[in-house]
Amino acid sequence: MDKSYKTVKFNNKDEFVEKRSRFIGYCKPVTTEQEAVDFINAIKKEHWDATHNVYAYSLREGQIKRYSDDGEPSGTAGMPMLDVILKNNVVDVVVVVTRYFGGVLLGTGGLVRAYAKGCKVALEAASIVTMELCSQCKITCSYNQYGKVNTLVMQKGGYVDNCDFADNVIIDFHIPVDFVASLDKALADATAGEVTVEILSENYYEK
Repeated sequence: MDKSYKTVKFNNKDEFVEKRSRFIGYCKPVTTEQEAVDFINAIKKEHWDATHNVYAYSLREGQIKRYSDDGEPSGTAGMPMLDVILKNNVVDVVVVVTRYFGGVLLGTGGLVRAYAKGCKVALEAASIVTMELCSQCKITCSYNQYGKVNTLVMQKGGYVDNCDFADNVIIDFHIPVDFVASLDKALADATAGEVTVEILSENYYEK
């Protein structure tokens, strides 16, 4: 399991005009090929009257990478978009760049630059984030220990998700997997071994 990976946070878009051609870049976080295909089809349906709806996507699961030029000259559209995605190390993402032809030919180099730019502005609009593999944990402690324990969790890189104040205090939190041992040792030192970390699961969280 990778310790971290980059993806996008939002479903968003941005656009620009290049020599009278309108380019609209759409970007969405996805985790399956079906989600990517559904998004591409939705954009094609919305922009049924566009000259081209070019796409590229990259998925973590199965390392799937696909693109289409959608009628543009081979190698001038989908591949430059996929290049931008790969250079930014972004996965679980789909980008569609819609073009409305403005009457002026861009040439091969112009097309490559325009579609790469369309992908770049779409990724930026969707906000690239780093997802980090974390342990979802809980700690049970007394009310006397709570202040010290809660401070240690945050000092050691943990993020408190919830606190339940009952007979004892139960702190639910997540922390990068590599930091668990250090926190456990600090807790043992601070509470004479009374408080330990209970790991419940592992999940990815935004860094």
